[in-house]
Amino acid sequence: MEGILSGRLSLSITHPKWFSPETGIYSSRHTPRCLPQDDFLDLVSFLFSRPHRGETALIDSASGLSISYPELRSMVDSIASGLHDIGVFPGQAVLILLPNSILLPVILLGVLSLGAVITTMNPLCSAKEIQKQMSSILHLALVFSLSEKVAALDQFGVPIVAVPNDLSYDSSHYSVFHKIVSSSPRLTWRPAIRQSDTAAILFSSGTSGSSKGVVLTHSNLIAMVELFVRFEASQYKKESWKDVYLAAIPMFHVYGLSLFSIGLLSLGSTVVVMKRFDAKEAAETITRYRVTHFPVVPPIMSALIRAQDAHGCDLRSLKQASSGAAPLSKQLIQEFLWRFPHVDFIQGYGMTESTAVGTRGFNTETCKKHTSVGLLAPNTEAKVVNWETGISMPPGRSGELWLRGPAIMKGYLNGEKESASVIDKDGWFKTGDIVYFDEDGYLFILDRLKDTIKYKGFQIAPADLEALLISHNEILDAAVTSAFDEEAGEIPVAFVVRKSGSNLSSNEIMEFVAKQVAPYKKIRRVTFVQSIPKSPAGKTLRRVLRSNFGASRM
Repeated sequence: MEGILSGRLSLSITHPKWFSPETGIYSSRHTPRCLPQDDFLDLVSFLFSRPHRGETALIDSASGLSISYPELRSMVDSIASGLHDIGVFPGQAVLILLPNSILLPVILLGVLSLGAVITTMNPLCSAKEIQKQMSSILHLALVFSLSEKVAALDQFGVPIVAVPNDLSYDSSHYSVFHKIVSSSPRLTWRPAIRQSDTAAILFSSGTSGSSKGVVLTHSNLIAMVELFVRFEASQYKKESWKDVYLAAIPMFHVYGLSLFSIGLLSLGSTVVVMKRFDAKEAAETITRYRVTHFPVVPPIMSALIRAQDAHGCDLRSLKQASSGAAPLSKQLIQEFLWRFPHVDFIQGYGMTESTAVGTRGFNTETCKKHTSVGLLAPNTEAKVVNWETGISMPPGRSGELWLRGPAIMKGYLNGEKESASVIDKDGWFKTGDIVYFDEDGYLFILDRLKDTIKYKGFQIAPADLEALLISHNEILDAAVTSAFDEEAGEIPVAFVVRKSGSNLSSNEIMEFVAKQVAPYKKIRRVTFVQSIPKSPAGKTLRRVLRSNFGASRM
């Protein structure tokens, strides 16, 4: 790949100022941003200290019920006090197991304001998956979840607070939640929270292997707000408090969490929240609320194109669509630009481990690189390292992307060895993605060294599915990898070695997995093989499987 790429681009002997041939380091082309130096500063205090003229913070797309900015601040303070009153203390963890809701950011910020630690999960996860994540977190004090989940969660011995679907709830049915959110906010009481304190544990598939808890600090989240959300807003000549964003991607995932639950609330923008994505409803919501910005993942982008054909809604208010979390095909980009010529389309790149900070696209009259994921964020450095020689590559040459900056995670939860394997002594985080920078400093994603599967933007760890498959008493060995899918981006496919004499069918295997995992993790295809290819060290060679299967990623 590197040879093909380097042969295709002509490289200048004179390197640009943002690349050092001596160190191999790429610097951001953007002017550095000032980050707060006060050690005793928490995310919520930083967030609410940013002045803006915003009026409406959050709107429920279905009901139209909303939370104003003054109400948001009051509710956050009330939740912090209410949680303290029921015995939740700084340093303890609170699991937020909720779908998209205008109450999710309120709960999240209330927990952080108290000095407690938030952790999130997809509410569609199975009881087994929830138990596994809960058991890995020490000092888990409380779970916020939907009322229909309470019975299933009771078995885990952690107090559950049922959360209503919207603001028009019957307080007698949600008495504990109502007590918490109605507590008298004690504005003079504030815990001592340091920027270096843990703020969030978000689970990610990492660069390989099984799902891991990514430990993020208040400093990481403050850097995300400043280097991702507020910086991007500063590039446009507009009043950000007038922008209206549609939140259709999951708010429990780092991309949606960073934007809708945290960052945009520092700008005064309005966030219109959809509980679940539906193409027709999304088009109608854009029309009804005059949505200006729509962050998407590839399947949502594809569905929006089809919705424009089918429903003919007025989407002229839409100014920008931004895609992230998963690879995007050139064909889909071209189709979107043709259908929506008035919309500024950009891509971005970030990971849970980098608190969603990495690169972001920016189009000008003379420079539109829609297939790139953009320029390095301010205060962020990169290397492109040949994965065989360890040599840093110049512009136009491909290698593994390494990132360094203030948004890089503290480390993996209970995983010092795993943390050390991806963050070196100089602070470089090895992303596992194969990339190159062009002559203008724009980053292009080519492939992945890591094994993570991206299904509709959700991360799936192959190792987790493999462990489940091998637990079946008729399966001798198994490997899981990805196959390209036009709608989902990638789908999980399994290669299975049956035990001698077994007649286990593909459908039986897929049903076995489906009963124990969240819907997005289901195996979509099974191939029976005589053996699983492995390295001399015993590591499964998933890239060989993908190659043999003909599963192109792009």
